[in-house]
Amino acid sequence: MSTSNKKDIVRGKRYTPEEKGKVVSFVSDYNAANGRGGQSAAAAKFGISQLTIATWLKNAGLSSGRGSSAGGKGSMQNKLSTMLSLGQEIESLERELNAKRTKFDALKASL
Repeated sequence: MSTSNKKDIVRGKRYTPEEKGKVVSFVSDYNAANGRGGQSAAAAKFGISQLTIATWLKNAGLSSGRGSSAGGKGSMQNKLSTMLSLGQEIESLERELNAKRTKFDALKASL
């Protein structure tokens, strides 16, 4: 690739942990309901390559579905996905609670 043609350079998009978690949860939920196909469905829905999704699944401790022997239609995957989603929701709610406590304490101090 020539250095004079910088328009041809493709840079990858960066995804937040929340975006990754949403995709991983989608794949797990889809696989739990349908047995398989979640990775392909997520790639089509979110416009992300299957290779990227496979990496996220691997990093989340989940199988990409190729040759896995998960029992119970992804029961472990579903549990891990649910735990990930709940953990993210708890973090969000804790931030909201802390903001409300700060506001409450400020109002209380002004009395």
